[in-house]
Amino acid sequence: MIIEPRMRGFICLTAHPKGCEQNVKNQIEYVKSKGKINGPKRVLVIGASTGFGLASRITSAFGSDASTIGVFFEKPPMEGKTASPGWYNSAAFEQEAQKAGLYAKSINGDAFSNEVKQQTIDMIKADLGQVDLIIYSLASPVRVHPVTGVMHRSVLKPIGTTFTNKTVDFHTGNVSQVSIEPANQEDIDNTVVVMGGEDWSMWMDAMKDAGVLADGVTTVAYSYIGPEVTEPVYRKGTIGRAKDHLESTAFEITDKLKDINGKGYVSVNKALVTQASSAIPVIPLYISLLYKIMKAEGIHEGCIEQIQRLFQQRLYNGSEIPTDDKGRIRIDDWEMRADVQAQVSKLWEESTTESLVEIGDLAGYKQDFLNLFGFGFEGVDYLADTDEMVQVSSIA
Repeated sequence: MIIEPRMRGFICLTAHPKGCEQNVKNQIEYVKSKGKINGPKRVLVIGASTGFGLASRITSAFGSDASTIGVFFEKPPMEGKTASPGWYNSAAFEQEAQKAGLYAKSINGDAFSNEVKQQTIDMIKADLGQVDLIIYSLASPVRVHPVTGVMHRSVLKPIGTTFTNKTVDFHTGNVSQVSIEPANQEDIDNTVVVMGGEDWSMWMDAMKDAGVLADGVTTVAYSYIGPEVTEPVYRKGTIGRAKDHLESTAFEITDKLKDINGKGYVSVNKALVTQASSAIPVIPLYISLLYKIMKAEGIHEGCIEQIQRLFQQRLYNGSEIPTDDKGRIRIDDWEMRADVQAQVSKLWEESTTESLVEIGDLAGYKQDFLNLFGFGFEGVDYLADTDEMVQVSSIA
C-alpha cells in the first residue's frame, strides 16, 4: 500500500515501516559515530519502542554491545492498516541488532501488569541470568492497577488556579490563548498512580525477589522539569506531582538495593517533540522557540543525542555519577542554561501567529513530529508500494 500521514489533532493515525526503519538506522549510526561506551552488557528497557526508551535501547546495544530486552505495548499491523510506529521501530531495531550479532528480544504487553513483569523475569532468567541496567521509560496516560484492578487516568491540569497562557497549533502555526481549569484531588491522585514511581518500584521489587538483578545494578527513570513559563501546567501541576513521586522513588529504590550495591536515579531530560509533549498545551510553542535558539547556539539535541550523552558523560563516565542537590542527573543542562532561557522568555513575549514564522522553529517541530511516525526521512521513497505487514521477529 501507499502509506501517507493521516493526522487527527496531535496524533498521526498511520506509520511508515520504511521511514521508521530509517529513523532507527540513523540513530544507530549516530551512536556508532561517537565511539564505544564502557557501559552495561545486559539491559532491560521498559518502554523501549519510541523516544527516550528506544534511544536507550539503541545506545545500550550499539554503544556498549549490550544484550537487550525491550518491553512495550504497541499495535501490530493488519492487512491494509499500519502498525503503531513503536512496532516498526522495534522490528527495525531487532533486525539491525541481529545483523550486528547482538541479542535482542521483545515483549509486547501491558508493563503495568504482573503477568508482563513475570514474563520478563522468566526471559531474563532463561537468556541473560541477570541484568545490569534497567531503564524505566513508560509514557502511558492510563494504568490498570495490578492489585486493585482499578483503571486510573492521568490528567494534565494546574493545581489551585486556572492556567491561561499562549499555545500554538503546530499544524497551522496559529498562536492563541489557552485556559486549563485546575485539578481536583482525585485528578492529582490518579495522575500520581499512573505517572509516579509506584510501578517502577514494583518492577524493581519483583526482579530483586526473583534474583535477576546483578550486583551493582543501576536503574534510571526519565523525568522533566522545564522552564518557568510551563511551570503552572507542568512541574507545579498534576504531572509535577507525579514527577515528584517518581524522584522520591529513586531514593527508596536505592535503599532497597543497598545489599546488592544497586542504585536508582532519575535523569531530567530535555524538552523534545513526542506524542505526549505534543498533547500538552503551551509546550509546542515553548519547544519551537527553544529549538530555534539551541540550533543557533549549536547545542540542539534530539532523543538519541541526549541519551548517548547521558550514557557516555553521566552514567558510564568512569567516575561517580554527577547529580544536582536533589540527587537527580541533569542532562537538561544545555536547555536550562540561563542565556538560553533568557532568550526563550524574550521570544515568548514577542510570539504571535505572524512572528512565530521568523522567531520560532515551527518547521523543525513539524519535521520532528512527522519523523515520530516514520515520515519525512531522506532516502525513503514514500510513493512506493510498501508492505505494512512487518513483524517483530522475537516478540514473546
